[in-house]
Amino acid sequence: MAAVTAAMVKELRQATDAPMMDCKKVLVEADGDMEKATALLKERGIAKAAKKADRVAAEGLVGLKLADDFSKATVVEINSETDFVSKNEGFQDLVLKTTEEVYKNNPSDVAEVMSSEFGSYFTETVAKIGEKIELRRFGTLEAEDETVAMNAYIHSNGRIAVIIKAKCDSAKTAEGIRDTLKQVAMHASAMKPTTLSYKDFDPEYVESETKGRIEAIKKENEELARLKKPLKNVPKYVSMMQLTDEVMKQAEEDIKAMLKEQGKPEKIWDKIIPGSLARFVDDNTTLDKEQALLDQAYVLDDKKTVAEAVEAAAKALGGTAEIVDFIRLEVGEGIEKKEDDFAAEVAAQMA
Repeated sequence: MAAVTAAMVKELRQATDAPMMDCKKVLVEADGDMEKATALLKERGIAKAAKKADRVAAEGLVGLKLADDFSKATVVEINSETDFVSKNEGFQDLVLKTTEEVYKNNPSDVAEVMSSEFGSYFTETVAKIGEKIELRRFGTLEAEDETVAMNAYIHSNGRIAVIIKAKCDSAKTAEGIRDTLKQVAMHASAMKPTTLSYKDFDPEYVESETKGRIEAIKKENEELARLKKPLKNVPKYVSMMQLTDEVMKQAEEDIKAMLKEQGKPEKIWDKIIPGSLARFVDDNTTLDKEQALLDQAYVLDDKKTVAEAVEAAAKALGGTAEIVDFIRLEVGEGIEKKEDDFAAEVAAQMA
């Protein structure tokens, strides 16, 4: 059996946010296999799907350039070691100029930027600032024609930037929908979608999330039961991707069986079933509502999804519109921060 070290426990905890002793337990069970241990934590509802924002600690700024005619937009992320540097005028100017460079020349990746003449300027500027600074990533969206609407938003702290792109029925609708797209960009800034639609999820990811989320709700219900509070519904699924015609047909049959058991007159079933099916969908699409932009509840009207809100805004203009793409960059997202005193804490727990 492989020895489980303090460093291994530290690595697993940083990757999952799970409690330290749970990390040690699954590592022992997985014979030191980090991937297997992570899967065990997720299946048991202990690991979190992603690190919380306050655990992501890389510093720096994002840059945003939006064309005056809304036909093109670029976002850029540049990281620094300390937050102090982001307040430096030289660093802020570097972010501005890098954004302009990417917007103007449409490079394919970071390597292309850094191998260009501008890359030399970037390196020289970093040397003057005196801290490790890196161009991490960037993205650009363009309107193919006048029926494509775009808008963008950069948060006041300079750490989050979003571009939203929608396909419309006409140039008139595209122009009229821009303010709504700005609001959707602000929504995305706050609500952190990771994908456009549930259709973009990897089936294996959905399957993994299903096991973890169900176990997490079961654990939460144990505590709610102890406190004598109402229990949450335990779903069978987490995404519309899983709600096939067969699943929905079975759900309807289950609802009919329940109504019959309750003694509800069959002549009123058609008034009850649609609402019950809607609740079934609501309970079984939690992943979509958290991570898919189009399926999130719109912050300005939580009775509508983002997709429905855009559709309604376009209808009010006499046309149609559908969001087809977006880019969201947040400084430091997915980058871990060193915790120098953590090793000692783990070692004490391992003793």
